[in-house]
Amino acid sequence: LGVASSSSSPPPPSAAPPPPPEPASSAASRLERARRRLNDILETDLILTGQKAASPEMIRSLECQVAEPEVAYDPFAAEKKLYQQPLTWLFRNVQLVVPLTWFTANVVTDLLTGKEAERRPARARELLQILSGFGPAIIKAGQALASRPDLLPSVYLKELQKLQDQVPPFPADKAFAQFRAEIGRDFGEVFELVEPEPVAAASIGQVYKARLRANGAVVAVKIQRPNCENIIKLDLFILRWYAGVVTAALKTIGRDIDLVSVIDDFGELIFREIDYRAEASNAARFAELYAPLPDVFVPRVFPDLTTSKVLTMEWVEGTRLVDKEILASKGIDSDRLVETLVQCSLRQILEAGFFHADPHAGNLLATADGKLCYLDFGMVSYAERFQRYSIIEAVVHLVNRDFESLAELYKRMGFIPEDIDAAPIVVALEGALPDVLGASVGELNFKNVINKLGDVMYRFPFSLPPFYIAIIRCLGVLEGVAIQVDPEFRIISKAYPYISGKLLSDSTPQLQNALRQLLVSERRARGGGADRSLNWERLDDLIDTAQGSAAGDFDVMRTAELLVEYAFSDEGSAILGLLEEQVIDTLDVLGVATVENGVPPLAGGAGSAGPILDALSETRAVVLKRVQERFRFNVPVPGAAAAAATAADDVPAEPEAPAAE
Repeated sequence: LGVASSSSSPPPPSAAPPPPPEPASSAASRLERARRRLNDILETDLILTGQKAASPEMIRSLECQVAEPEVAYDPFAAEKKLYQQPLTWLFRNVQLVVPLTWFTANVVTDLLTGKEAERRPARARELLQILSGFGPAIIKAGQALASRPDLLPSVYLKELQKLQDQVPPFPADKAFAQFRAEIGRDFGEVFELVEPEPVAAASIGQVYKARLRANGAVVAVKIQRPNCENIIKLDLFILRWYAGVVTAALKTIGRDIDLVSVIDDFGELIFREIDYRAEASNAARFAELYAPLPDVFVPRVFPDLTTSKVLTMEWVEGTRLVDKEILASKGIDSDRLVETLVQCSLRQILEAGFFHADPHAGNLLATADGKLCYLDFGMVSYAERFQRYSIIEAVVHLVNRDFESLAELYKRMGFIPEDIDAAPIVVALEGALPDVLGASVGELNFKNVINKLGDVMYRFPFSLPPFYIAIIRCLGVLEGVAIQVDPEFRIISKAYPYISGKLLSDSTPQLQNALRQLLVSERRARGGGADRSLNWERLDDLIDTAQGSAAGDFDVMRTAELLVEYAFSDEGSAILGLLEEQVIDTLDVLGVATVENGVPPLAGGAGSAGPILDALSETRAVVLKRVQERFRFNVPVPGAAAAAATAADDVPAEPEAPAAE
């Protein structure tokens, strides 16, 4: 596993001197990543060959992993081959470097003259124009950069989001020759064209609408551009070399960004996208996971007519989600389709982890029967279980405005170095991010939040992993589509009920710890200590929010059961201790009020305990009923008789405890 070129390597792809040796920290991080991947491969191989038993979590992970391409991205093999073909890369090198070098010189001049901020919007538009004229790898790289707030200022991100992968179609005779080389039969022998010209064309391939001669089924046939893989390899080779130069230059001004790893991550992504057999596998996996959901449709793949360069799928007649008038004329509710899109996307990201990373308007259709149809599975990503839980934990810290814990979470996730002083980042996050529970609809716009967070990530040494970038892109594109249907739509507002239900109903330690952080309030006490209490209002809000989720599968009584189970577990001892203290305080108030007034102050009654009992929610009543049964005392809980009785029916009778207990 090489991490740096040896001294005997051939010369670099330009007249420029070779770059300085790779920084030790970058080399070490890349080597560690390679080791982890190798260990994963070895462990997977042992499991698949029956030499090692797999846990249920590992089985689930293996099932949901994104399909790997037949030809994997190998920068070292490409480097070795292209070094022997200098004429191949020299001309392309000039094509790329001259306009990009001129652009870089202009930006440096702006910096030196103090006009960079003023001219930044114009430079962003200039970069967009430059990248639009290059090939598939550069266009895809520009689109990927549009989701990297840690690498570029927000003005550049906004412009690069306009980068379109649309080019004129290549000749039909070349497309049909490619089909014959892959399938072994003439295109006209297998299909009858429904439309003579491609219905879509992009930098990687183009799509024909055709009818199978065998059974008359209408299909979409995607054929890759000839020599596409070699063109991409060449561009990645050049980009990677210059990434090493820029990384070394940034190191001298205190910016520790490993751009070589960024290019390598992008190379792996685009090599998956150009392998149509991998895309077919991802489509089949996506259908298996999400097609059973109500109102979701996934077109089927024709595997016998699919190779790494030809993909044949079921043709779907439908209407774009953003065409509200057309949908309304067909009696289709566009708002319901958006709700289906949101709920399905949240399940993809937070439940299975296997998600469509590019749900833009062109990849989503409404079928004639009102179902949401997903298209194009070239960009599919996967988030590991701990990564999914970390996203939920980040939302908890954001709700609590606990930016110290958020910064520590970023360290655990590898976003920022372990040894960095997080204090300035905490201050920056606190100033940039809105109060989620009190923010206006405008402030909760996902793009606004990401732009503010991106400004922090750009100022400090953040390095975002591929899964997080894919999620940012997915949610940003999703909200953009939904806003065209409903201008008041906000993905954060829609996601919070789902996350609330997940927090309250998931028994995994990481999420239970996140729930504890959300429910236990701390405030400084006199003498330097801290007073802690259970935040019942926040629990009520969580339950109300979860019950408002469009998923409709939240069970409040099951949640009460889980909360009690957690409170009486070793991990929940902190919550149990606070619960005991509050119950004892309530008993003390009841006792004093009974002595003073002669009767216990029930709901609406006189006495200082009346308002306390009035504030008890149904769920709190159930929890207190459990505590009563566990500790053998009775506290009248107003308005909770039915809930308490239901909970009591589920609890087996316990033997009387000894008097000392």
